[in-house]
Amino acid sequence: MPPSAYPDAPFSLARLFEAVTEAVPDRVAVVAGPRRLTYRALNARSTRVARHLAGAGVRPGEHVALLAHNRAEWLESFLGILRAGAVPVNVNYRYVAGELRHVLSDSHAVALVAEDSLAATVVGVRADLPRLRHVLLIEDGGPRARSLAGMDYETALAAQAPEDPFELPPTSGSDHYLLYTGGTTGHPKGVLWRQADIFRAAVERRSPGAPRARTPTDVAERAARCFPQRMLVLGPLMHAAGQWNALSMLLCGKRVVVSTDRTFDAGRLTALAHREGVHTLQLVGDAMARPLVMRLLAEPDLCPALTSVRSGGTPLTHPVRALWRSWRPDLALADSYGGSETGVCGTADAGVAPGADPSGETERGPNFAMGGSVAVLDDHLDPLPSGSTEVGRIARSGHIPLGYYNDPVATARTFPVDRRGRRWALSGDYATRGQDGSVVLLGRGSVVVNTAGEKVYPEEVEAALKAHPEVVDAIVLPMPDEHLGQRVSAVVAVSAGAGVDTEELRAHCRGRLAGYKVPRTVRFVEQVRRTAVGKQDYRWASAVARQGTDTHESVPGRPVW
Repeated sequence: MPPSAYPDAPFSLARLFEAVTEAVPDRVAVVAGPRRLTYRALNARSTRVARHLAGAGVRPGEHVALLAHNRAEWLESFLGILRAGAVPVNVNYRYVAGELRHVLSDSHAVALVAEDSLAATVVGVRADLPRLRHVLLIEDGGPRARSLAGMDYETALAAQAPEDPFELPPTSGSDHYLLYTGGTTGHPKGVLWRQADIFRAAVERRSPGAPRARTPTDVAERAARCFPQRMLVLGPLMHAAGQWNALSMLLCGKRVVVSTDRTFDAGRLTALAHREGVHTLQLVGDAMARPLVMRLLAEPDLCPALTSVRSGGTPLTHPVRALWRSWRPDLALADSYGGSETGVCGTADAGVAPGADPSGETERGPNFAMGGSVAVLDDHLDPLPSGSTEVGRIARSGHIPLGYYNDPVATARTFPVDRRGRRWALSGDYATRGQDGSVVLLGRGSVVVNTAGEKVYPEEVEAALKAHPEVVDAIVLPMPDEHLGQRVSAVVAVSAGAGVDTEELRAHCRGRLAGYKVPRTVRFVEQVRRTAVGKQDYRWASAVARQGTDTHESVPGRPVW
């Protein structure tokens, strides 16, 4: 279908960023380590990336992979790829050789922008990537992979003179946006969007009651009027949460602050937030929120400008919310719900009412206020009414992806059409509908525990476990059981020196959960391992759970970052 057939055709991400740059050229756009880039500077460097790629033979619509930690060059490259009319491919910097081979091959990437230390892993799979014909290498202190025959990033940009008459291709909202997501099982899959749809579904920010932007000029004028808010984005830019929050700030004329550290250090991050006068903190669940608030409680005068904390990917638990409230009672706390296949669907107030028991409300997840395009569907793809006790699957219609790139079978399964001809994007989460129409999140369907015919949603049990004062983190998952089919199992990290055992945790949960939901087996670890964005690492947890149960043996995890 030609771009003119779409009402949102002007909304290419590159065109929107250029419009904002024209409106606020001298505002600081990005702070990353020692680098501070204004909108003018970020646009100029991303344009140089675009010219280099086009000159190197990258054609509009072709895919360019991006393999780097959080840094200014990540955003420069991402915007430059878009400006060249090409499609960025996010690559997880934790991938081993086989996973890199799959993503670079499956995405049909023709070019790669990578940090030196990460590019070394690509060397071993280069022979399996016949489409990959160009490599840009970003210096990061690691040895350069000479066998990749890559060009130095800064040298490539310096060769593109500002007055270069080279014409870049036009862009439109029909251009593609590709987001690879690992999920909980199987190979990573690329979720393919139109840029106009991802703008509407995940990136556009507007005040309550404000109309949607109709043109790039509307977006630019909104940016010129806005308060120049500063957000510290802790989600890796290679994943949806970090990427969407950074883009939404940039398309509002605001400031994105990213940490260039390779590890999660609560002390360094709170110092960064304090130094940069950050107003909003974007993080992912308790794994990030707890150590940060503990640091702030130890130094309560830090971060006087911080007024809001937003969590995405996994909800904050009540005990952690209470900790944030004890640091600053008027802090705005919110959980954001969404996914790679659905975009941002809604938010839930993550506050704890004064006098409320922070360990309560563990039977249900948070109640999310969702947009009109979001529903909870039954098995026939019919929306459940408000107040229904039936469990259904969260889904979105309207501005949704085209499907999974290079995977028609998975596309048909996740993006079905109902009997009325309406197309849906199914999330992996199950929920019920509250009396007020809100969505009550229960948990991931892919890891639901079916124990003797009863369904148990892991997030519900995790919330109960984490309400124990000595539990630092937990992952709940199904394990095979000869008599029950599956049993509820937990991998738990407790405070250093805590004398908590399995029976104490089970007794704690019995007061909050029905008996069949209480973990039958518990594996204690020094630290719960999570993914780079702070989500549960179910593969690791499953391996740990199979090693043995009901012990307090130290099993190493891996910190978030």
